[in-house]
Amino acid sequence: MKNTFHILFLLYFLVGCNDQKLTYQETVTQYYNARDAANYNEIKTYINDSITIVSGDYIMPYNHDSFYENFKWDSIFKPSYKIIDLEEKNNQIIASVSQRCIRNDFLKNNPLTCSYKISFISRKISKIEELKCKDVDWITWAKERDSLVSWINKNHPELEGFIHDMTMSGAMNYLKAIELYETDKNTSAPTSP
Repeated sequence: MKNTFHILFLLYFLVGCNDQKLTYQETVTQYYNARDAANYNEIKTYINDSITIVSGDYIMPYNHDSFYENFKWDSIFKPSYKIIDLEEKNNQIIASVSQRCIRNDFLKNNPLTCSYKISFISRKISKIEELKCKDVDWITWAKERDSLVSWINKNHPELEGFIHDMTMSGAMNYLKAIELYETDKNTSAPTSP
């Protein structure tokens, strides 16, 4: 009987140790590690049943299914994420995160480093609000984007609207548009004598 008590106590202790809650900083770190590894199954363990992404005037609410669609769009551009800094304030995290990807490279802002305010419900991420993006050249970003959209609308109207299509198919069209645009730009460039 005494041995049974010790075994049960040991099992309870071991199970209790495995059930420890992550700190907010650990949750954010694990979330971005999972984003970097392109592991959605792990990502969803760190986000609430609903999550809101705020970027400027855009407020985008998601459930797990719609967030997965956003994840698939993002993954087409082969992003990598690196946390630069984490600071906890009033049960929220202010995170500085650097993102590299094909799209940012084309838009001549690679890496894109932004600060986010991350909020939680039941210890899971419920809101990610973009605060500011450091060293971003929005003028160049807009110029490159607008040149691409204009060229595609004129030369490949079958891809028109790719810029607003936030699905996996839209991201694949975005990549195709970049490839067509750059191929044309490289073949049109004058050669040196």
